[in-house]
Amino acid sequence: MGLTTTHWGTYYPQVEKGRITEMLPFSEDPDPSEIGAGFVGVLDAPSRVTAPMARKGWLERKGLAPAGRRGRDSFVELDWQTALDLVAGELNRVRTDYGNQAIFAGCYGWASAGRFHHAQSQIHRFLNCIGGYTKSVNTYSFAAAEVIVPHVLGDFRGFIYNQTSWESIIRDGSLFVGFGGVPLKNGQINQGGTGKHIQRQRVLEARQAGIEFVNISPLQEDMLDDLGAQWMAIRPNTDTALILGLCYVLLNEGLHNKEFLASHCTGFDRFADYLTGTADGQPKTPQWAAAICDLAPEAITSLARNMASRPTMISLSWSLTRQAYGEQPIWAGIVLAAMLGQIGLPGSGIGLGYSAVNRVGHNLERLPFAALPQGINSVSDFIPVARIADMLLEPGGDFDYNGGHHSYPDVKLVYWAGGNPFHHHQDLNRLVDAWQKPETVIVHEWCWNALAKHADIVLPVTTPLERRDLGFAPLDNYMISMEPAIAPVAGARDDFEIFADLARKCGVEERFTEGRNAEEWQAWLYDVSRQRLAKSGFEMPSYSDFREAGWHKLPERQTPEILFQDFRKDPLQHPLKTPSGKIEIYSETVAGFAYEDCLGHPFWRAPLEWLGAEDISYPLHLISHQPRTKLHSQLDQGPVSAAAKIKGREVVTLNPVDAASRQIKEGDIVRIFNQRGAILAGAKVSHTIRQGVVLMPTGAWFDPDPDRDGLCKHGNPNVLAPDRPTSRLAQGPAAHSCLVEIAVLPEAGLPEVSAHKPPEIAKK
Repeated sequence: MGLTTTHWGTYYPQVEKGRITEMLPFSEDPDPSEIGAGFVGVLDAPSRVTAPMARKGWLERKGLAPAGRRGRDSFVELDWQTALDLVAGELNRVRTDYGNQAIFAGCYGWASAGRFHHAQSQIHRFLNCIGGYTKSVNTYSFAAAEVIVPHVLGDFRGFIYNQTSWESIIRDGSLFVGFGGVPLKNGQINQGGTGKHIQRQRVLEARQAGIEFVNISPLQEDMLDDLGAQWMAIRPNTDTALILGLCYVLLNEGLHNKEFLASHCTGFDRFADYLTGTADGQPKTPQWAAAICDLAPEAITSLARNMASRPTMISLSWSLTRQAYGEQPIWAGIVLAAMLGQIGLPGSGIGLGYSAVNRVGHNLERLPFAALPQGINSVSDFIPVARIADMLLEPGGDFDYNGGHHSYPDVKLVYWAGGNPFHHHQDLNRLVDAWQKPETVIVHEWCWNALAKHADIVLPVTTPLERRDLGFAPLDNYMISMEPAIAPVAGARDDFEIFADLARKCGVEERFTEGRNAEEWQAWLYDVSRQRLAKSGFEMPSYSDFREAGWHKLPERQTPEILFQDFRKDPLQHPLKTPSGKIEIYSETVAGFAYEDCLGHPFWRAPLEWLGAEDISYPLHLISHQPRTKLHSQLDQGPVSAAAKIKGREVVTLNPVDAASRQIKEGDIVRIFNQRGAILAGAKVSHTIRQGVVLMPTGAWFDPDPDRDGLCKHGNPNVLAPDRPTSRLAQGPAAHSCLVEIAVLPEAGLPEVSAHKPPEIAKK
């Protein structure tokens, strides 16, 4: 029985008459994810793209995009030869007429856990072979942290997946304070594949060991009920103010670790002037913070004293970065941990995103597996990941980023594989307008999601269940031989096969393939990985033995991981990669950028949209979090996602007081709206959410109503989220700074959900 691995788990696919009937969990996984069952019934469903397609209006205009038609047009079925000729012709035309910087390939997504059939690697390798492309930098997950943390701690990517392990917390910790909680639903996921889910088991072991938990979140469900956590139902977007209030207590009561601040940090005096109000006239007292956060001042003071009295782990959720000024809570949280003086000690200190993915806190070595070489991108143009609409709407416009001043390229062709911007991006109605600007949009997709429907050329690709691959990644210790469970459906082809054909048409076949087919590339990747791991003391079986066995497990660490342990012991011998070699509580570098929205130290600045504003046109704060039943928007058309919806629409959770004041009952279909648009959703009423806050998972496929401008019939919350940057420093997404209103919608005349239906298609 063959295996396949995904970002949310490893499974044994069960097949009857060429169809997936069940996804049995991997025998080694004690807490398998239900998401895997989402594959059942969808691989040959009507939502499947079965042949190459071209948008009718695009064909008629010979590549010139008619305004307003992408997303509304019908498609024409093509044969593969014609489709590939069209794609190669467009690539060559744009390169010749405008230059390679006119090609944008953001390709942000989680298409496959396979090491070889990784769509982003394949498309970037191909485009680099033909001269390069405009790229995006950073992630929607934590862009603000990716930019600010290296200024404070000297690195981010180098340790984000190798943080203090749960084993250390369980053995030596005492108090766990989770800003944004420890959402186990997010811990289902792991980049590159998941063999064994550990987050639930570890947090329960921590509770059994006597660790006390504090959940600082508008959502009680952000920590498991079994933890008995203290719930501090903070007003959304005010974590920075709360942290500053905690820091003030530590300073005012002499509870801060002066020795650690002097030996391992720099700039505390400048920050202390801000805390006490010397710099701006406003002391950041618990009373000041309480008024912003809508918490009791006594609770803030008590928490600060509690943290100072015992080994404390401060965990900062990745979601904190996805708000206005999302750099600030991360920076402030690091400073709070520095003031406690526990960074680098067992079981305590600072953590970024426990249970954000399965890897964080997992006691594993980072493994040097080989990846498909992508080559060199000859184009220097780039955009921050969340600035796609700005780039398309404002070619030649200026933007700031991390101290630099840049201009948006004039993009004529968008080529996307392995992701869905109509899931990740904010203010989708604005994105739809921006998406009309390029001359050509080409995508690789296996299903008719919003990206495919808004494309000009759609090339159908295989899914992980239809191809052989290597299921291993640096973030997991299980190596899986991914075997095809079924043959490719209809006309689907692997990304590699498509790009190899395009490379031949563009005159770079040898450069792209290096004379290898897909199987030979996988054997090469395996052998290079085997050699690298041998140097690190890990043994891997031969390639043939691995394929025959089906999977292989590498050992975990023998001792618990402790973040910044060496730096703690000797900051001179093990300095951080900051200008000072220390933790930069005040950064001269960031201060030198002279950004009004990101100073040289952590600071509080009220968002444009939050519940503390004096004039609120929309009185509810919308939080759009990661879904429980799918990864981002993947498998939204499947049975697991469908079972969690109400009358086919995504669910919005609201407090009973908010529901009663609007005469909303459990199961009602409601309209959620603001100045950017509106969506329909099914109502759920719960005491586990703070009053004034509403909650929706992301991932419902964007389903615009052609008869009502700005309305998504299905419930994609990114219709409502603002397309604003976190700050000039990182330009990250600020989706969580979003105000809305809700009203009951009569069921009579409700528009039909069409998100999972294919567009009108004319046969050849």
